[in-house]
Amino acid sequence: MDNSSLITFFVLSGLNETKNQRFALFFLTLLCYCLILLVNISLIGTIILDKNLHEPMYVLLCTFCMNGLYGTTGFYPKFLWDLLSPVHVISYSGCLIQALIMYSFACSDLSILAVMAYDRYLAICRPLEYYAIMSKQKLFKLVCFSWITPFCIMAVNIFLTSRLKLCSSYIRRLFCVNWIIVTLACSPSETTVNSIIAYITIIIYVFHGFFIMWSYMYLIKTCVNSMENRAKFMQTCVPHLISLITFLVTVLFDVMNMRFGSKDLPQSLQNLLAIEFLLIPPIMNPVIYGFKLTKIRNKFFVNFKIK
Repeated sequence: MDNSSLITFFVLSGLNETKNQRFALFFLTLLCYCLILLVNISLIGTIILDKNLHEPMYVLLCTFCMNGLYGTTGFYPKFLWDLLSPVHVISYSGCLIQALIMYSFACSDLSILAVMAYDRYLAICRPLEYYAIMSKQKLFKLVCFSWITPFCIMAVNIFLTSRLKLCSSYIRRLFCVNWIIVTLACSPSETTVNSIIAYITIIIYVFHGFFIMWSYMYLIKTCVNSMENRAKFMQTCVPHLISLITFLVTVLFDVMNMRFGSKDLPQSLQNLLAIEFLLIPPIMNPVIYGFKLTKIRNKFFVNFKIK
């Protein structure tokens, strides 16, 4: 029998202990989501409208912000609805789609950061060859790689999950998470392939992380003896490093809590750890880049200056 005919919906029980603060949480969440939309759309619009910003670094930054909007849109509208609803359910297919969005968003963020690191390596270490190597065609391929590859990898993970026979429909989270759905399987032996593919996925993105760290270590070594390169590093690479550290810390907290966290932790603390990567990076990244990168900062103030 098809699994989807056995379980048609999931119950999200992450909000069970926050009944008395629902309206306060709703307005606070709505404020955060509006802020995320404002800062990301402002930065995207600034880059798109100014032809002088149609350079690889800024195109990648635009891609980064678009991915932030993609990930947060997969979570906040449903979460806001749940805060006002007495019943917190999501359809079976809707849950799988949300899990796909959450995971592909996180993996795309890491892929984009890896491409950004490669771009900064070329700009600082091979400046004379930069525009020859980072052509429009190459940039287009790298952007497609950073979006399509994570989506396809996570689609495989979600497809394998959709084949499992589940014996429970209760998810102790605010949103659907693929690994938690896998743990609801009736037979642990059925999840072997899921585990193998999940570990392969983790290895792939751990290598992304190693590549990023190697790139920046090499850049630091290169920039030490050059005042010009040092200034370029401080202006363009420091925002990337801050974004990387913010992303890794927030995702690591969520993964550690999901895999090894104690069930005795207060639900509110578990919820905070779970949504950090959907709250802090989407707000911080546009703000950091907007203030740190001179071209964007100057253009932003020109566009929004009160005359």
